[in-house]
Amino acid sequence: MQLGRVTGTVVATMKADGLDGVKFLIGQPLDKTLTPRGGPIVGADAVSMAGRGELVSYGAAREAAEAMDPAFVPVDHAIVGIVDQVTVEGSG
Repeated sequence: MQLGRVTGTVVATMKADGLDGVKFLIGQPLDKTLTPRGGPIVGADAVSMAGRGELVSYGAAREAAEAMDPAFVPVDHAIVGIVDQVTVEGSG
């Protein structure tokens, strides 16, 4: 599981089979201290509830494709949860 913050949306008028009705969101990957790392990603919203500004968890590669319904659609990232709280135990 990886963390990210939703920063926007992507509108796609044509999608691969199995992706009709799926919302695509732009997300900024974060480290465990919620500091941005790397460039933005586009993820399919597997929870169908994520929105701009929310802290989310996402999966990548095969795990992203498995998170979708139907499974194994062509996605590289999928948002699989909306995060309520992050607690980091034992800093250092």
